[in-house]
Amino acid sequence: MNAILDEVTSAAGRAVASLQSRAGGRLDFSVASLAAVDEMLVEVSAYVADLDEAVVTGLVQQLGCYVLEVGRRAFGGEYFWHEEGEQPILVVGEPAAHVALMTWSKVVGRLTGDEGDDIVFFFNGFADKAADPEPGSNVLFL
Repeated sequence: MNAILDEVTSAAGRAVASLQSRAGGRLDFSVASLAAVDEMLVEVSAYVADLDEAVVTGLVQQLGCYVLEVGRRAFGGEYFWHEEGEQPILVVGEPAAHVALMTWSKVVGRLTGDEGDDIVFFFNGFADKAADPEPGSNVLFL
């Protein structure tokens, strides 16, 4: 396992360990489980301003990694570190195509109340491209 894979899977595992009961046992790394992630982010958005910055950062990283790991388990791919975005990125479809997923900014958006950052909708867009990548395509979902 590479270091980024270890870090992403570890953070995703921490999300499951700490939020599984709140999610009603639905955090099973399935695409369907992303609805629970979105629901929790919407719920927390009502009081995110009152949370300590370290708690918010932990939520963003753990839930963002959970979404990435759902993508990797569904479509394969490899994790890299995106220097400019300062976060992990999942790349699928290589070498014929390049379909990439970055999640932390979407989690931040949803956590801060942006309805346009719906996690399920976002992931479904990625899934459509990742399931059957067009040869030569270079698509980034962030």
